[in-house]
Amino acid sequence: MEKKANIDNALTLQNPTSEFLLKKAIHSITPFTLLDYPEKTACILWFSGCNMKCGYCYNPEIVFGKGQLSFSELFSFLQKRTGLIDAVVFSGGECLLHKDIIEVVRRVKQMGFLVKIDTNGSKPLVLEKLLNEQLIDYVAMDFKGTKEKFQHIAKLDSYERFMNCLLQLKKDGILFEIRTTFHSNLLNKDDILEMKEVLENEGYSNPFYVQNFRKYQNTIEPLPDSFPLNEVHFSPNMTEIIFR
Repeated sequence: MEKKANIDNALTLQNPTSEFLLKKAIHSITPFTLLDYPEKTACILWFSGCNMKCGYCYNPEIVFGKGQLSFSELFSFLQKRTGLIDAVVFSGGECLLHKDIIEVVRRVKQMGFLVKIDTNGSKPLVLEKLLNEQLIDYVAMDFKGTKEKFQHIAKLDSYERFMNCLLQLKKDGILFEIRTTFHSNLLNKDDILEMKEVLENEGYSNPFYVQNFRKYQNTIEPLPDSFPLNEVHFSPNMTEIIFR
């Protein structure tokens, strides 16, 4: 585990009169996970609100909800996790929507944690700022669909912004992964192949992760069962697609 630095500096941020520290943008915190940051122990910060309304989203209470925890409470929580976890995962919702996100990430980095960002790829200017300041260590970005189907699935016309983010990540050289949620009413095998080709044409060579939709909890829209894809639907000679 990397040494946690600048803890004393982080402690000085706990000023209860600060307008910044009293802001509530975080819906909830998962205090420990071994699954969300490759080979690292981490916690997850679930930021409220999202600019996309994907029907299959498992987190409607986060997408439509309001923040419950203040930044002051967040930093107090992280102080107690110093030396116990390696990383902090910023998720949501869409964490990059929040106007204070750069300052929050900056302060989490000052506390010595690795930072992973989960994003839908709709905020390229914010991502660029974070990359330029070297504030993040790993990114997981959702690829909602083909150019033709993207807006229908995400309820937001942001395909070009996604591509902008992809180019930024590739240029920066940061560790990152691309992932897609598959529902057979929204995408098909040919769509996945087209999306894979788009990624390859931009020089993406990491695994393309496909998560099959599972109907086990409430979603933003009531959706029927999905017919899942798996490895047998694809040639073993193609660039790696990993199903989760």
